[in-house]
Amino acid sequence: MDIDAWVWWLIGAVALGIPLVLTAMPELGMLSVGAVAGAVTAGLGGDTVLQVVVFAAVSVALIAVVRPVAARQRAQGPRLATGVEALKGRTAVVVERVDGSGGRIKLAGEIWSARALDTAQSYEAGHEVDVVEIDGATAIVM
Repeated sequence: MDIDAWVWWLIGAVALGIPLVLTAMPELGMLSVGAVAGAVTAGLGGDTVLQVVVFAAVSVALIAVVRPVAARQRAQGPRLATGVEALKGRTAVVVERVDGSGGRIKLAGEIWSARALDTAQSYEAGHEVDVVEIDGATAIVM
């Protein structure tokens, strides 16, 4: 019984895919995709040399392109702002007059001490302000 070359490539793709699942090494997945490309080449009638070249080219291209992108994404860390970082840029309502020396605002459902970024500026109760920065327990607003 003679098995077509594309079947062998698919068996190779599965053989590379199993350790991918067990070890979580993404490089094995990229090699598995290269094997699928070799199977497609074999299915379209490409000779053995072309199949190996396509396998190598697709595998190397994926490793060269995808790995650096994945490493960059992993190094960036989470993009979700939490804590005081999440409060920067939000809008608050002045509860007690805010000026360069202090005041109170309602920010995210809580009362915060606040002071104006521009010390010459003042905001009266009911006025909406933007939080520029958090300095300790004081919101800097404008």
